[in-house]
Amino acid sequence: MMSPIYLAFTITTIISLSSSNWFVYGTEWKPSWSAGAAEEAEAVAAIPCSGHGRAYLDGLVLSGHEPICECNPCYSGSDCSNFSSICSANAGSGDPYFLEPFWMRHAASSAVLVSGWHRMGYTYSDGSYISQLLVDHIKKLHKMVGNAITDERYIIFGGGSTQLLNAAVYAFSSNNNSSVSPAKVVATAPYYPVYRTQTDLFNSRDYRYEGDTSLWKNKTDINGTTFIEFVTSPNNPDGKLTKAVLEGNNVKTINDRAYYWPHFTPLPSPADDDLMLFTISKLTGHAGTRFGWGIIKDKGVYEKMLTYLDLNTMGISREAQLRALKLLNVVLEGDGKQIFQFGYSTMRNRWTRLNQIISKSKRFSLQKLSPQYCTFFKRVRDPSPAYAWLKCEREEDKNCSKILEGGGINGRGGSMYSADDHYVRLSLIRSQDDFDILVNKLTLLVTGKG
Repeated sequence: MMSPIYLAFTITTIISLSSSNWFVYGTEWKPSWSAGAAEEAEAVAAIPCSGHGRAYLDGLVLSGHEPICECNPCYSGSDCSNFSSICSANAGSGDPYFLEPFWMRHAASSAVLVSGWHRMGYTYSDGSYISQLLVDHIKKLHKMVGNAITDERYIIFGGGSTQLLNAAVYAFSSNNNSSVSPAKVVATAPYYPVYRTQTDLFNSRDYRYEGDTSLWKNKTDINGTTFIEFVTSPNNPDGKLTKAVLEGNNVKTINDRAYYWPHFTPLPSPADDDLMLFTISKLTGHAGTRFGWGIIKDKGVYEKMLTYLDLNTMGISREAQLRALKLLNVVLEGDGKQIFQFGYSTMRNRWTRLNQIISKSKRFSLQKLSPQYCTFFKRVRDPSPAYAWLKCEREEDKNCSKILEGGGINGRGGSMYSADDHYVRLSLIRSQDDFDILVNKLTLLVTGKG
């Protein structure tokens, strides 16, 4: 028979463990409040979608019951098993589904279960909107990969890198004497269109979009005007490693390094720019998490960007930061090469396959990218760009997008990137289904059967 003292101790222990949301049975620990949430998540993840779709906890539901399959483009049916051959290939958007198989293999280590009372306040315990633990992980990541210098730098978080783009423009232009003229925001074509569209949208009196850098080369001292140059390396859309064009004390450079990871490009050396922007969407593929970060040398620029973000959104969602932390934990496991080896192998194979098709055509061509030594892999590696920058070589094919659309391929025309419409950007980072449909359509187009 249990003594009163031992009984009291046992009851106290169970109450204590219950308040910590765990029960103990003998020597085995079992979750209490999290068990139902975990079962629900696994049940939805296990819904069969024929490998051509996914079901989600926050997804579509049928008659108020369990979530249903959300099918990949060109697939339909309750389990996504019906394929339509007349459907067009989706090569327009940059959704990075190519990394989905990696995360399915790492389901246990990458999962996040959040309590209902997780960080309900506006700030962390130190009064900041930024997780210091996540900052430490980001610095460790860049040091391991060798793609950016973070020593004696300031780290700032944003809603993807998109929010940080204008925060940087704001920071660089706020010192400009707008009574002389607004800061001139420029980029070299072909360039990511958001640089132009976002700058125009905010319509600030302190800065204005002023077109291609070629219009201003050797003219940067005119009236002492500040120039803010966007530099994307590797470039979106053509995957080339680029550098700033303009020079001078009045030139400020925003270096968009979204694709400067070993699965997209060789890393010749760590980037050491004054202001660099990164995003988890192109590192891990989690574009929907909307998490990006900036690495900044100058404290004044950092503080201005921080002010912009504090007033704009009061920081980034604590849940987004928690998920980013969990994902980076997986990326940093072991020697830190697993995700990059998987990503590089996938993208290299896609690029090789695409080149084999286009090489048989005189009507189309792709951007020229050469093998190059990579300090991360410590060897010469083949190209593996995120996008194909395809050109219609015939002069009469002035709208290459229309030519491809006629063959059942949806891409993004060159004019979107301030380039000639003989060019089209084709996304190579979508799902395997999307890529397979793309190469099939291209094969038919090249052989004249499309």
